[in-house]
Amino acid sequence: FFFKQKTAYEIVSRDWSSDVCSSDLFDYYTELLRGFKRIRPEIHLKCFTAVEIAFFADLYHMTDEQVLRELKAAGLDSLPGGGAEIFAPRVRKKICNDKCDADRYLSIHRLAHGMGMRSNVTMLYGHIETIEERVDHMLRARALQDDTGGFQAFIPLAFHPDNNQMRKLPAPSAADTLRVHAVARLMLDNIPHIKAFWIATGVDVAQTALWFGVDDLDGTVQEEKIYHMAGSSTPEGMTTAQLTRLVRAAGREPLERDTLYNVVNVPALA
Repeated sequence: FFFKQKTAYEIVSRDWSSDVCSSDLFDYYTELLRGFKRIRPEIHLKCFTAVEIAFFADLYHMTDEQVLRELKAAGLDSLPGGGAEIFAPRVRKKICNDKCDADRYLSIHRLAHGMGMRSNVTMLYGHIETIEERVDHMLRARALQDDTGGFQAFIPLAFHPDNNQMRKLPAPSAADTLRVHAVARLMLDNIPHIKAFWIATGVDVAQTALWFGVDDLDGTVQEEKIYHMAGSSTPEGMTTAQLTRLVRAAGREPLERDTLYNVVNVPALA
């Protein structure tokens, strides 16, 4: 799906100066979702970050609500949490000035929640943000959750410095990573799940995080590219059996769940 999405952006850039109506270009995405649903009607489609929704709205001269409603009608079921980075304007201006601001990010999630869609929220930590800005980020997520109850999981994402413009900065330590997850569990008691993204934290630290407030190790993942381009040495994917062993080795009981956190399988003991 990631590579399909890249292709779509390439199509947009080629056709932008042509006579093709922008709404016709947006149809690519609605037809993409409808196509998935035709092939597998039961599949849950968690697609497009709030940043991408904002991008679509600006590019195709639509409102954020129009974009969400059309995508939902085409089969969109929930939103991932990517693109949140750090909500503080000072930091956002320096590290992701081309992305929508925090108010719009949160507004899009509010709209999605109002339409009955669930979503996640992330936080990129360990770069130029201060501790106070991390706390502010969590408080803003908490405030929206108090209003809507639509967030399913909070996902701290460890900064990786390789191959980007902040390469001189050190990566966050294991101790800092565990502290962030533990504080998130205490501060965000109204968000049901805290997720350790093992590709970002490292497998060993993610295992340890299960004793620091984390209850989700993300999923199997396949051919992850973004973090590995930034220097992650973790596997690019993991099987269900491997994740089961990791959870049990950490002294916890594994449960396989679906996107909405319904338990679908309790792995048998090996």
